This record gives sequence, structure tokens and C-alpha cells, in this order.
Amino acid sequence: MNKEQVANIRYKLQHHVFQTASKTSTNPYSKHVFRQLAQCHTANLGMHRMHCNDSECGYERYQYHNCNNRHCPNCGGARRDQWIEDKTGELLPTAYYHVVFTVPHELNRLTLGNRKVMFDLLFDAGNYTLQTLAKDPKWLGATPGIISMLHTWGQELSFQPHIHCIVSGGGMNNDKWVREKRKKWNYLFPKRAMQLVYRAYYLKRLASVLKQGLLRVDGRDDMEAIMNALRFKHWNVYAKRPFGGPRQVLEYLGLYTHKVAITAHRILDINEQAQTLTFAYKDYHCRGTKEERNPMTLTIDEFSRRFEQHILPFRFTKIRHYGYLKNYRRTERIAKIFADLRLPKPPPKVRIPIKQRMLEKKGVDITICPVCNKGTLEQGA
Repeated sequence: MNKEQVANIRYKLQHHVFQTASKTSTNPYSKHVFRQLAQCHTANLGMHRMHCNDSECGYERYQYHNCNNRHCPNCGGARRDQWIEDKTGELLPTAYYHVVFTVPHELNRLTLGNRKVMFDLLFDAGNYTLQTLAKDPKWLGATPGIISMLHTWGQELSFQPHIHCIVSGGGMNNDKWVREKRKKWNYLFPKRAMQLVYRAYYLKRLASVLKQGLLRVDGRDDMEAIMNALRFKHWNVYAKRPFGGPRQVLEYLGLYTHKVAITAHRILDINEQAQTLTFAYKDYHCRGTKEERNPMTLTIDEFSRRFEQHILPFRFTKIRHYGYLKNYRRTERIAKIFADLRLPKPPPKVRIPIKQRMLEKKGVDITICPVCNKGTLEQGA
């Protein structure tokens, strides 16, 4: 799609789909989120007047404010770029692995009704699995650095909670850096071992929170039967080959850190008269064939219902750091590792203005008047 088509889709998505959802949703927080998404880049959120300082030009325009909501398909790009910029200085000359922990679909209904507790449990189980195996001298004998990111959606906007983890091959042990033991860097830990540890810890913690009465259970669910079945079920843990280097790590991070359930580029059509929305999705069962990317048409109400499933709990942290990357005294630990490896000191974190970032990424100077190309745009009263 060209820029004009994408802009048209974004307009319909905001002013028809999200606006309708803000009125029909029964959840107060979801209504608030949908209302913000519908008002993004509109006068409702405020604006400022920009004008060219060349007296012969006289060009002016109104710059509408964005909603800055983390669920917004239009926002987040600048925050993602800044986040990646901040992480650049923490990358080390070691292998980085990609591990994905998923949850069996039998727990989807329980998770939907207890998002915060169940999401926290997913993070804890993934972290416990990686750190337990890493501390074993057979595999590493140290504490690795882990960045975990929560995703809740599949290509069809179905509810599929899982976390993506980026794990360092080396780690810290008694303030000393321990290098990865596998010289070929072909795997992090045995996949089967990760599956067994992950399943055992998750089910143990789940049984504990159920016993404490911290979860609301649907009367239709027989939790005892579900728990018994899950003990013998295969739990998927995807362990992918290591990244090629720091550049590949950053490129991958950019795909997942501030991603939302769907963006305007995947939406093919919004039919206001028929009240339907059509979007493209990848069919991973048909990879390598022409049918890999298929269209799906839903009613706007159904699309809104699916989108609402992926609105995170209020102030929930979806990107978490563990191991030597945990937040407490992280800067001090990173500096110690750099010194131990005799590397140059990590660069300080610098906030890059949006005009500078646009110039670097797009080659566009947004301060120059687009009409006369001589004057500078300034903010007026």
C-alpha cells in the first residue's frame, strides 16, 4: 500500500473502529484506551501551530498531538528507537539466543480472567527456567543477562500469551565474566531440559496461587482435571539459533519491543457500510507457498473484541530484565563487566530529539518549511 492508502486506513481505524469500540466496550479501562486511540493526532488531544519564519512564504499548519498510548498502532516508533539506542551500550561480545515460552491453550480462559497474576507467573517461570539451567556448571555456571518481552497475540489476533526472551551466552559469577561453554554456539540449553523445568515450575506456582485463592476460576473449568492433563502435556519452548552479532540483536529487538497487536499496514480494507474489516495474516502451516499470507474478514465488533483481548493491565510492565541485566544497580554491573573484559566504557545514554532521529532514519529535516524549502518551521502562539 502507498502512503495515501495507509493514511486512509489509519483514519478509518481511529474514527470508526476505535471510536465505536470505546462506546461498546464494557470494561472501563478498555473504554479509556479505545478513546485515546480514537483521538490520536486529533484536536481533542491538543495541537500547536507551526509557521514558516520566512516572511515571504507565510506557510502554516497545525500539528496535532499524539496519544502516546502503548497500544496505539500509530505511536511507539520513537520510544522503540530510543529504547534500542539505550540497549546498544549494554551489548557484549558474546552469543545471544532467542527463547520463546508459551502457555497451553487450556489455560487461556483462566489467563484472560486473571491477566496480571498469570502474566507475572509466565515471566517468573521463564526466568526461573533459564537461570536454573544457566547456574548448572554443566551448561554455564553463571548468571546470564535476560530480556523478556510479553506478547499475547497470534497472526489472527487470537489470544496466545507467550514471552520472547533474549539470553546472553555468557554470564556473571562472583563478579567475574564466564564465557559460553559451547564453542560452536549452536544451542543454549537442551530443549527437553527447558521444557521439563518450565512445566514443573509453572504448574507448581499455578497450584500455589490457586490454593491461595488468588485466581478467579470460571465455573465451567474443572481445574483439577486441567492440572492433571497439563502434567502430561507437551509444553512448547522454542529455542532458536543464536543471533549473528550485536547488529542482528538490535534489529530483532526492534521487531518486538514496542509492537502492538496489529498495524495499519496489515489492514487491507475497512467497510463502514458493511461493518467489516479485512486484514492480512500469515499462515505458518503453509510457509513457502502462495497461501502463506491470507486475508481475513471480521465484523468490526469481532475485530474490536479480539483487539481488546490484548490490552494489557493498567501499568503492567511488558518488558522485563533479569540476571545481570536486572534493574537494581544494572549500570554498575555493566561497567564492571566491560572493565573485566577490557572493553571501552559503555557510552552514556542520550535522549535523541525526534527531529534528529528523523534526519538520521529518513533523511528528512522536519524543521525545514515543505513549501519554500528555505525557512524554518517555528511554533507559534
